[in-house]
Amino acid sequence: MARITHQELLDAGVHFGHLKRKWNPKMAPYIFMEKNGIHLIDLNKTAVKMEEAASALKQVAKSGKKILFVATKKQAKEIVATEAKRLNMPYITERWPGGMLTNFATVRKSIKKMGNFERMATDGTFETISKKERLQINRQKGKLQKLLGSISDLSRLPAAIFIVDIMKEHIAVSEAQKLNIPTFGMVDTNSDPSTVDFPIPANDDASSSVALTLKVIGTAIEEGLSERKAEKEVDKDVAQVTEGEDEETSGENNIDGLGGEEDVSIIAAGKKLKAEKPETHLARTKKPRKSLKK
Repeated sequence: MARITHQELLDAGVHFGHLKRKWNPKMAPYIFMEKNGIHLIDLNKTAVKMEEAASALKQVAKSGKKILFVATKKQAKEIVATEAKRLNMPYITERWPGGMLTNFATVRKSIKKMGNFERMATDGTFETISKKERLQINRQKGKLQKLLGSISDLSRLPAAIFIVDIMKEHIAVSEAQKLNIPTFGMVDTNSDPSTVDFPIPANDDASSSVALTLKVIGTAIEEGLSERKAEKEVDKDVAQVTEGEDEETSGENNIDGLGGEEDVSIIAAGKKLKAEKPETHLARTKKPRKSLKK
């Protein structure tokens, strides 16, 4: 069943592209026609590409890995931040920190530093330092929180990146390509779709278009997370049942081991040996000594 209908795409204005003079020739396969100097996107291909991207992101979420959302333009900031928070995924809505992916170790140090500042505010360290130092720390913490607060839970590189407007976020696309991280992006008529692995031809300037695309993608990711949770519960139940069966089997083996004919014969043989040992010892001690007389 399709995740989205053509009427919904049409109502959200997903089909509106840029002016004809700003187009990228590589977007020609996704352009339906030109009207009043504006290119219109083929919604049939948009629906197909959106379905492909949603299915791929669903599998990533099902595997338990993180997906990084990137959108720094005004129209998409709040929409992306709201959806990413709902899905408990990291996101970037402020300036893209250079080396965010290619120099991830340094970024992790900055995140750890931000965590140390937050810990100082709660464990009473602020009370032992001067007012000037406290102000400096609060200023640094505010900058780090604004830039890196949304990725504080990202302990390793993301498994995929979803980008709104790949032209504006070309640095993020370039870093992901260097690290072979799968990229998903909304591609307008002025963009190069070959730079991302899963392009979604759509209007990336209208907030309604971005909201609809994020809704479809978010629903797919949510399905992947719920399926992962259901599989975990099933595995847990199976493990508990298997453990109970193993305990019952081991108990039956112990009971059977206490009363067998072989065990009775072994015990009887052991008693017989114990009874014979003293007689053998006495027999050895009563051997006649050789006479010394010639």
